[in-house]
Amino acid sequence: MSATAPKIVNSHQAEAWNGYEGEHWAAHRDRYDAVNSGFNGALLDAAAIGERDRVLDVGCGNGQVTRLAARRARLGQVTGVDLSGPMLRTARLAALDEHVGNVTFERGDAQVHPFPDGAFDVAISRFGVMFFADPVAAFANIRRALRPGGRVAFLCMQPVRGSGLGELFAALAEHVPQLRPAGAADTGPTSLADPERVRAVLGDGAGFRDVTCAHVEAVQVWGRDAADAARFLGGWGPVRHHLGGVDEATAARALEALEIAMRRFEEPDAVRLPATAWLVTAFR
Repeated sequence: MSATAPKIVNSHQAEAWNGYEGEHWAAHRDRYDAVNSGFNGALLDAAAIGERDRVLDVGCGNGQVTRLAARRARLGQVTGVDLSGPMLRTARLAALDEHVGNVTFERGDAQVHPFPDGAFDVAISRFGVMFFADPVAAFANIRRALRPGGRVAFLCMQPVRGSGLGELFAALAEHVPQLRPAGAADTGPTSLADPERVRAVLGDGAGFRDVTCAHVEAVQVWGRDAADAARFLGGWGPVRHHLGGVDEATAARALEALEIAMRRFEEPDAVRLPATAWLVTAFR
């Protein structure tokens, strides 16, 4: 990691991921991995990581996928890049604890980070590429970092409306309308929820070829029971932010409605939600 401060242009996201949001994700590493890790196999299989590959994990967060990629690239090297100092600290400690030596973690904005030209065989991301200030510039920078013929494989959210998570947000929105389930959008978590936009950004904009978007499904574990899962989701940055904008009584009613909605997905040992995503692949 460079001793000089990294160049950051996505200042709004940097503020969030080095503040409450990043601290919450770092403090609840295992819980967020339980939510998202059902997609790991599909992502890593699509990436087709070879044992000598040089891998870039974009928006690596707490580093679970980085470590899994490193085990596949056992004679190669994996670099995780993220805006979040708190999550990178967690990622480094986890790699040490698990004795994964062929990983490095760097703080940086993938949109402008000075990756060496052609330094990687494959770039991957698990839900870490939806927040770029300028997605075309970001993916062009990632493409530049890949060798000719190199590949990218990443997961991004589909529209929330109509999904299990959408049901939960609909329950919250009865009391806090700002939390109404989102469809595809130009910014935020669902910025790449429209496959046509994905193809335009990666293909027409950033210069990738053979862009594909495949529908994938997984089960997300949100907590031990409905009450536990509702507390956890209620503490997630965007939900907490909007709950903080209403009076205490309204926030309490919203969280009660969320817990009731969670009960539909409650099983004897956990709350499990069916989830979908786009698995995107493309080549330099």
